[in-house]
Amino acid sequence: MKAIKLLLTTAVASLALSATATAGAGWMTNIDAALAKAKKEKKDVLVEFTGSDWCPPCIMMDEKVFSKKEFTDAAKKKFILVKIDIPNKDKALKKKNVKVMRTYKVSGVPTVLLFNNVDGTEYHRFTASQYPSIDKFLKHLDEQLEKKDMD
Repeated sequence: MKAIKLLLTTAVASLALSATATAGAGWMTNIDAALAKAKKEKKDVLVEFTGSDWCPPCIMMDEKVFSKKEFTDAAKKKFILVKIDIPNKDKALKKKNVKVMRTYKVSGVPTVLLFNNVDGTEYHRFTASQYPSIDKFLKHLDEQLEKKDMD
C-alpha cells in the first residue's frame, strides 16, 4: 500500500511540474531552463511576454500567431519558445512573472526578446503585434537570425 501511495504521489508531482514547465504546445515558462536547452540543441531562444487575460494585442497575437501549430512547428525548428504570462486572474503567477519582466527590463506587453544560444545574450527585442500574421512574424524572425549571423 505504501508503494502505491508513493507511486501516485510521484506521478501527481511529476504532472504538476510538467504543467508549470510549459505554456501550451511547445512553450516553456522558464527562461534559464530554455537557455540551457538552447545551448544543447543549438537553437536561439524566443521569449514572449504577454498579458493573456487582459491585453487586447496579446490576445490577438495568441489567436492569430502564437497558438497556431503552423507557427510553433516552424519557430521550434530554430528557437526554444518561452511564454512569460502576466495574467490578472492568477495573482501568484503575475507576481512571479512581473519580477521576470523587471529582470529583463520589459516595460510592456506583448514584447518578444530573442537570445542567442552560445552565451544567452539578447540580440533583438520588438513588439509582437507589429507582425500580426504567422508569415510576417516568421519572416521577421528569419531576418533577425540573418542579421545576427552577419554581426
